[in-house]
Amino acid sequence: MSTALSAPKIGFVSLGCPKALTDSEQILTQLRAEGYETAKSYDGADLVIVNTCGFIDAAVQESLDAIGEALAENGKVIVTGCLGAKKDAEGRDLIQSIHPKVLEVTGPHALADVMSAVHKHLPKPHEPFLDLLPPQGIKLTPKHFAYLKISEGCNHRCSFCIIPSMRGDLVSRPIAEIMLEAENLFKAGVRELLVISQDTSAYGVDVKFRMGFWNGKPVKTHMTQLVEALGELARAHGAWVRLHYVYPYPHVDQIIPLMADGAILPYLDVPLQHAHPDVLKRMKRPASGEKNIERIAAWRAMCPDITIRSTFIAGFPGETESEFAYLLDFLKEARIDRLGCFAYSPVAGATANLLADPVPEEVREERRGRVMQLQEQISKELLQAKIGKTVRVLLDEVKRDGSGIGRSAADAPEIDGVVYVKPPYEPHRKLLVGEFVDVEVVAADAHDLWGNS
Repeated sequence: MSTALSAPKIGFVSLGCPKALTDSEQILTQLRAEGYETAKSYDGADLVIVNTCGFIDAAVQESLDAIGEALAENGKVIVTGCLGAKKDAEGRDLIQSIHPKVLEVTGPHALADVMSAVHKHLPKPHEPFLDLLPPQGIKLTPKHFAYLKISEGCNHRCSFCIIPSMRGDLVSRPIAEIMLEAENLFKAGVRELLVISQDTSAYGVDVKFRMGFWNGKPVKTHMTQLVEALGELARAHGAWVRLHYVYPYPHVDQIIPLMADGAILPYLDVPLQHAHPDVLKRMKRPASGEKNIERIAAWRAMCPDITIRSTFIAGFPGETESEFAYLLDFLKEARIDRLGCFAYSPVAGATANLLADPVPEEVREERRGRVMQLQEQISKELLQAKIGKTVRVLLDEVKRDGSGIGRSAADAPEIDGVVYVKPPYEPHRKLLVGEFVDVEVVAADAHDLWGNS
């Protein structure tokens, strides 16, 4: 029997946000480098790894259910990810208190610990298949787009968030390492890079913006210089760069001209969370609603095509009806292009749970509904204004009838809308996944566009 046929097989379950997805990709890349194979089912695996999410109660339950399923179907399970850092009410490891048969538990961003656990319970092959490992590593996204994580952890202590307690303080990746990964991804056919972290704007703060080098040139470990370098690389490969999780620090203003110039996508994901100064203070957020209105106006003046995405929390502890009305007024004025709203969810370990005057669950949900109803009308008006215009679209899917589904510069995968593209008029031309096409918009609703290529 050949070594390839006898290679140990590992099942992998990846849950949570794009930041957790990149952790999964790093683990899978290392497993592949050491000669392990990936199993396509529980019963075909010698071992199962579950990468968990532990941010909100629903995610915790989903992770616990996935662990239970893996134990029932396979029996040999290693758990990693954010939930691995959580404790129960008695201070015990939460996962092992519920699922004591789990072999090992690690926290997030713990590649070395995960591999150590794998080696312990499923020794690695004698001959690693290094020739099978692509330079860009193993990716869980489609071939034409990928997430690029530039840092781990966060220095903020927002009262509703437990991420720092699970992932620690900010740790920025070396800029040369990031640029090499980006270059390898572009060379492998990636057409869109989505830059992610807990706080993209803070990149380099932990290392005092020390000087790095890329292609023999000095480049500071700083958001603006990183984005400039990524934009230059993207231009050379005819690709997109999209920024996520950007706090509205003053230096973000320096990024907007790069968007206007076409170096990176005119898209800014800024998680504002609320608008009323008192609510933001209770959240321990660093900004006020009035300043954000001014910043948004300035960004639009510099780059009229900019798409602004944000998330908000309705029903935060102590939120009065007048504070909520203030948020609605802010949204009417700001006219955020892409918006998500969550009813406040008490997360175990969050300091916000100790605040006075919690908002009843039914009121939280009702307020969330009012925000989304308002946003639906705003979004509908903004998208209707695109009818008759031509937008560039990256195709994610092609149907049997020749039509396609893709995304414009205004649409991040999975969280925003899509563009439905009719089959080309030319009989010999076909749409291809990962292809850029120019689409004339002919119809729109509150979320999506329809057009002709």
